Amino acid sequence: MATLVNLNIPVVLNPDLLTAKQEKLFRLLGDMERVIIAYSGGTDSAYLAWAAHQVLGDQAVAITADSASIPESHKRDAEKFAQQFGFRHEYIETYEFENPDYVKNDSNRCFHCKDELFTRLDQVCLERGIINVIYGVNTDDLGDFRPGQRAAKNHKVQSPLVDANLSKAEIRELSRLAGLPTWDRPASACLSSRVPYGTAVTRETIKTVEIGEEELKALGFRQFRVRFHDKLVRIEIAPEELDKALDREIFARMTAIFKPLGFHYVTIDLEGYRQGSMNEVLPKALVESSGVFPIAP
Repeated sequence: MATLVNLNIPVVLNPDLLTAKQEKLFRLLGDMERVIIAYSGGTDSAYLAWAAHQVLGDQAVAITADSASIPESHKRDAEKFAQQFGFRHEYIETYEFENPDYVKNDSNRCFHCKDELFTRLDQVCLERGIINVIYGVNTDDLGDFRPGQRAAKNHKVQSPLVDANLSKAEIRELSRLAGLPTWDRPASACLSSRVPYGTAVTRETIKTVEIGEEELKALGFRQFRVRFHDKLVRIEIAPEELDKALDREIFARMTAIFKPLGFHYVTIDLEGYRQGSMNEVLPKALVESSGVFPIAP
């Protein structure tokens, strides 16, 4: 279910195939004429926003959810990238925390989050006479448990990166070739994904997680997650950074960070960071079907 992430592992890519896929992406975007991009500022949505701007100019508008579940540092990074590459960028407020089905945090949480975002973007489309909303899902995402894709399908949100058959590694390489600073940005996800299924997601909880992650970033760690387990915090560090983490001085500094945040126990996960670790508790059949069914309490 979980996938280990290591950007240091080389991936051999065919330059001609990469060029052909990017050209196909550009054609797909050109056919749309006007688009709104669901833009988080991560590697995929940043590349998609850049590509849409290359093809459509000001007829492409990148919109970021102004949500408590998105770290403030990520919003700043998204805004900085938009300014650097000159594309239109806006924020839209979302209200998923007012939805009890989102707050209760069962395996449908991501569905409710994306449903809220796409509902707001549908309203923008209606007001501006725009037909196409696009988002940055890639071919690698199709094999993971991502209920948000069901929401995208319900709202007829298009996925041009998938239609161009682009994988995560290919998007990173095309981003690098285009000079985009996001090409090697660590994988990111909303703060609510740090809370285990069945534990209510609150603004206070995810703010605690956000503060902890910013402090770990200040210690020099690059790829990690702070997993919230009530009075216990489980810290996942990328395998290539684990040696640095397993140090008495770092132990003391982590304790000094997380104890004041209300945690009684500070732990490091010996398996390291891997995408989807919270999904490891889900029934295998649910993950394989990518369904959106609530898990048993």
